[in-house]
Amino acid sequence: MEILTAWLQGLPGFGGMSDQGLFITGAALMATLMFTVMALCAIVFTWMERKVAGFIQSRYGPMRTGRWHGWAQAVADMLKILGKEDIIPAEADKGLFVFAPLLVLLGSLLAWAAVPWAPGFSAANLDLGLFYIFAASSMVVMGILMAGWASNNKWALYGAARGAAQMVSYEIPLALATIPVIMHVGSLNTQDIVVAQQGGILNWFVLRDPFLFIAFWMYFIASIAETNRGPFDMPETESELVAGYHTEYTGMRFAFFFLAEYANLFLVSVIAVMVFLGGWWSPIPGLDFAPALTFVIKGVLMVFLNMWVRWTLPRVRVDQLMYLCWKVMIPVTLLCIVGSGVLMITSGALG
Repeated sequence: MEILTAWLQGLPGFGGMSDQGLFITGAALMATLMFTVMALCAIVFTWMERKVAGFIQSRYGPMRTGRWHGWAQAVADMLKILGKEDIIPAEADKGLFVFAPLLVLLGSLLAWAAVPWAPGFSAANLDLGLFYIFAASSMVVMGILMAGWASNNKWALYGAARGAAQMVSYEIPLALATIPVIMHVGSLNTQDIVVAQQGGILNWFVLRDPFLFIAFWMYFIASIAETNRGPFDMPETESELVAGYHTEYTGMRFAFFFLAEYANLFLVSVIAVMVFLGGWWSPIPGLDFAPALTFVIKGVLMVFLNMWVRWTLPRVRVDQLMYLCWKVMIPVTLLCIVGSGVLMITSGALG
């Protein structure tokens, strides 16, 4: 944000603007930029998921719309969905029905603000940056519940209840898995977490000790469930719930849910990169010439791994989903915290 305001101050017409005016203008530009990036992520990842699914299932996926592997199919789908009629059910709670997709999208957008894309480059460099990301992304749960309740449809309400139970449950191991890293760094600042992994792949937290390695995989599994993706896509179990909490949504309002899903997918992927996989640092020391590009490439690779899991494993049952969270992942992440702390004490890292 400081870089953006300094750049604005150097432009003609902005030099005499007050600090408050520069900050508001910079914040508006940053929000517009993040929303644009979210929209591009949805387009790119929609095409990517179709091609990954096709490859894993020995088929082509979209090929006709766009000269190169159907690249324009996702663009065509976006234009089509924006042209759909906006329908609100007659018995729905109109205010909540309209606000719910905006709240889901807002939760995703706010969480992106503390992501450190490069040294000194993040919308908000907060001392509690990682805590802020988890807190802001939790707004999505309220939006999902609101959408299911406001639709006045029992299938949408079932999907919303499943989604809320699943997301609230898996937020616990998701956050617990990052605590060993916070213990090593001594800070919740996202820039500090990445800086602490400088020096090549062996300094990345995923390879620092066995408990951090296990914590990374616990985070990865929890992130799949947190974003409601297969094999944990219980809120959208089409064979049981039609389409879940967004059954009654059409047009642009449905597009907001779709956009938020892929924004959250990329968000949890870049958090994994930031916390465990070295952030913007290259695996080879001395080759850190394009930090932002390195960060994004790692995030896209994590998205690919997420898609690989989705199109490989069958959907689990609801009871299996909750058993995995409460009886397996939470105890394992707590064990990782204790084990990593013991290793730090024995090595003198805690003084």
